[in-house]
Amino acid sequence: MPSDLGDAIKRIVESGISEDLVISTVEDFLKAAYKRKFGSDSNAVISFNEDLSSVELSSRKIIVDEDNYYNTLTEISLEEAKEFNEEAEIGDVILIPIDINKTFDRISVQSAKQKAHQSFRDIQKDSIYSEFKSKEGCLINGYYNRQIRNDIFVNIGSTEGILPARYQSPRESYSQDDKIKCYVERVEKNDKGVRVILSRTSAELVRQLFELEVPEIGQGQIEIVNVAREAGYRSKVSVKTNNQDIDPVGACVGLKGNRIQTVIKEIEGEKIDVVNYDPNPVNYIINALTPAQVIDVIITDRLTYRAIAIVDESQLSLAIGKGGLNVKLAKKLCDWNIDVKTPSEFQDMEFVNEAKERAETFFIDGEQEQYYEEPEVAASINTGIDEDEIQFSDIELDKNIVAKLQFHDIYTIEEFVNLTNSEIEAFGDITEEDLKAINTIILKYVDIVEETDDEEFEYKCPNCGHTITVDMSECPECGTGLAFETVEEEE
Repeated sequence: MPSDLGDAIKRIVESGISEDLVISTVEDFLKAAYKRKFGSDSNAVISFNEDLSSVELSSRKIIVDEDNYYNTLTEISLEEAKEFNEEAEIGDVILIPIDINKTFDRISVQSAKQKAHQSFRDIQKDSIYSEFKSKEGCLINGYYNRQIRNDIFVNIGSTEGILPARYQSPRESYSQDDKIKCYVERVEKNDKGVRVILSRTSAELVRQLFELEVPEIGQGQIEIVNVAREAGYRSKVSVKTNNQDIDPVGACVGLKGNRIQTVIKEIEGEKIDVVNYDPNPVNYIINALTPAQVIDVIITDRLTYRAIAIVDESQLSLAIGKGGLNVKLAKKLCDWNIDVKTPSEFQDMEFVNEAKERAETFFIDGEQEQYYEEPEVAASINTGIDEDEIQFSDIELDKNIVAKLQFHDIYTIEEFVNLTNSEIEAFGDITEEDLKAINTIILKYVDIVEETDDEEFEYKCPNCGHTITVDMSECPECGTGLAFETVEEEE
């Protein structure tokens, strides 16, 4: 077989492709060429040497005497056979080597070579695609190889990965043979080959770096709920645990910050905030705005996930962050639309002013009351409440709590006491401290009596008239035996 095809076979095998697949591919092409030349490939024999660096094509023929010699494809005369093997005898089977360059025309040989090379490329492409498709969504180690324009090509083993400019962190730069840990964004296959797209900006890169550094995550004791990232600047990671003995934030930070520092070092010093996840959106938003200190969070629209975070004037720039980065990442982390306001800004908001105007129309005889000394307070609204009902806005309850209750259309004590625990929990922004304050004020103003349908009866002994109860079997006074029966009422 021509040495260039033999060399190609050897290179393909060395690249890790199955030997059986290479052999069957070469056999198919050689048999096809043999069949086009002789009309059948039934007696074609293909053999490879041990290292598959070369291949031979032969015709298998039966030796016959001259009188019975009639099929030139599968038979050979004894005289001709002795030219190949002097010990040949009639009835033996002999392999006649085929010189490809002499037997087949030049165009057929060249076509077979091209098809074989193309088939090898397709095999290699399929093999690489299968190998890296299984690594999609995972981390992979590679080495800087070269750069074309702004795209970096990374040696990742059997092929090169592409680290496009848009997936490169602005903090990072590389030189020849630098080690790079990347996230496999996606794997594509087209006519030109396989493209392994890598990323250093994905939020999943941060997630999986924590999974490598924090064994409690792999053990299922800690769960990373979400990751929000602006590559090169800051990441926020929310975590939770079902094991009350484990502090998820502390576990991710590690002793003296050793775990989180390993992750930060890998992403070239990018800042990371690890915060507690909370199913209560108010608490979750407060945590997400770390490192800023938040006074309160007002949920303005649960359907469209809108909220206002109120911070002191001194905390405003920290809550928003440089270029709005901190609040932007908090929005991504919580999946809520968050506006950050100071107390005075919140007080001047249009919907607060509308609530003020509606409140002023509620009071009788022109009596005006102001409920906006604190920014979180919403006013009472004329909702047609019965005169004998006690409104939260009329009693000594913290006005922030009143605002929260009114947001959920709860204006009176009577409405609140009729709520179930699950309904209160569903509000999301009513804290345990709020509930304690509400229950304290309710006990101060209302005596709650549980109604019962059971009527209490007094029974007398039929003999002496002494008072008896249903659990007695005899009268304690006269000793008369007692028995109680349940009488069903007739319909």
